[in-house]
Amino acid sequence: MQMHPKKRIEIIVEAPVLHRLTDLLDRLDATGYTVVPVLGGRGRGGSWTREGLATDAGRMVMVVVVTGEERLDAILQPVFSLVTRQIGIVTVSDVMVMRAEHF
Repeated sequence: MQMHPKKRIEIIVEAPVLHRLTDLLDRLDATGYTVVPVLGGRGRGGSWTREGLATDAGRMVMVVVVTGEERLDAILQPVFSLVTRQIGIVTVSDVMVMRAEHF
């Protein structure tokens, strides 16, 4: 089975920022992304959970983008500009995919 190297970008932001982030990814021609709800975690400020939150403020989501290394900086720079003004985390890791033409 042939595998192909790609980059995985994980962006964790508050839910109210999601629409701005996905609009940005669309304008950047990211080939696709997946949005996943984040149920809780632990960070610099301690533990948190979305239980009991009445609004989207404080709720977190993770957006996962898989892309080629040649597109990485073109996506990361504007995403970082958006996330730097919000509560958010961006990570990048190496992944292998089976169908490179999808990315």
